[in-house]
Amino acid sequence: MRSESALPKMLIYLHLSVVVIIIGIVKSMRLRAGVRLHNFISCLILGLTVMTLMSITGCGGSAPADAGDGAAESTASESVSSGDEEGAAEADKPAENSKPEKTEKVKGARDNTPRVLKPTADGVTAYSDAKVIVDISNTSAGYVIIDYEGDNEKPKLQVTGPEGVTYTFDLHGGEETIPFTQGPGSYQVGVFEHIGDGKYAQACMVSVDADITNEYSPYLYPNQFVNFNESSNVVTKGEELAFSADNDLDVVANVYNYLIDNVVYDKELAANVTSGYLPDPDNTLATGKGICFDYAACMASMLRSQQIPTRLEIGYAGDAYHAWISTYIDEVGWVNGIVEFNGTDWELMDPTLAASQGEKALKSFIGDGTNYVKAYQY
Repeated sequence: MRSESALPKMLIYLHLSVVVIIIGIVKSMRLRAGVRLHNFISCLILGLTVMTLMSITGCGGSAPADAGDGAAESTASESVSSGDEEGAAEADKPAENSKPEKTEKVKGARDNTPRVLKPTADGVTAYSDAKVIVDISNTSAGYVIIDYEGDNEKPKLQVTGPEGVTYTFDLHGGEETIPFTQGPGSYQVGVFEHIGDGKYAQACMVSVDADITNEYSPYLYPNQFVNFNESSNVVTKGEELAFSADNDLDVVANVYNYLIDNVVYDKELAANVTSGYLPDPDNTLATGKGICFDYAACMASMLRSQQIPTRLEIGYAGDAYHAWISTYIDEVGWVNGIVEFNGTDWELMDPTLAASQGEKALKSFIGDGTNYVKAYQY
């Protein structure tokens, strides 16, 4: 169809053509016959020429019907060309929802292959009856395995080491790995059963001489508080975080930063936690939340699986009962906690506080470490 703006032009040209022909007819009637015919033919040719020009130009309208296919192709071609130009322009613009490309991680110089030590009960027992088995096959590695098979609902274990410090553990049935963390020497190991009103009766008591040959072993093996194995997700995550590390300190920093950035403090759990609570490092990773015990156990699990001796420590941070970690760095030795090394001083590693406090407040509280008083280490 022709556009509406072309119609007035068509009418003008049409009227003009008709007027030219009529004038030619009128003038011809007044002239001699020969001249009349010649003049008429001239006016007719002029009028037809105007009409032809009008038809050819289309007066701004569309192409004739028999050129429709070509016109459609031309229009489509122009549209595609325009689209290509627009597409090119759009391609130059960053996509609104596009994500930045991930930077390929570079493998560090350190071997990040996990090495998970597995505690075993090899049958050398210091005590055995229907309820309790105390397996001392591997005390030289710094642990004992307690297997409680009784039916008491609240059995407990007490271990008193060479330093005279007594550690108390809840037993949950089945084999549980208990660390010897007071160095070589004699340990008193006793199992007790609850008899009501907060009172306990002794089920067994044995003396165990532990000739611990590697002082780091208790802090490399999993145990009741730092519980992981080869299939644990926490081991896989530790391997991933250690991938870019050149040394043990890099691993410590990567694990530490991951936890404080990805695990939030669970205030509800902290307000309702009960005696005997045990951390589950895999659950901490999965839920992205936990209390101080969970932070410390999760970090210790990752570092131990990377063969970095790590102590889970429990005591007081100010007036609060708290858990944190310390670790062993080859170039430095045992470091009683790290937040960062500024070239001169080490500061206490407390992933819970680091995740919930600002840097200034954290460093102010940590100070020289005197705000932390260790009571137990696992």
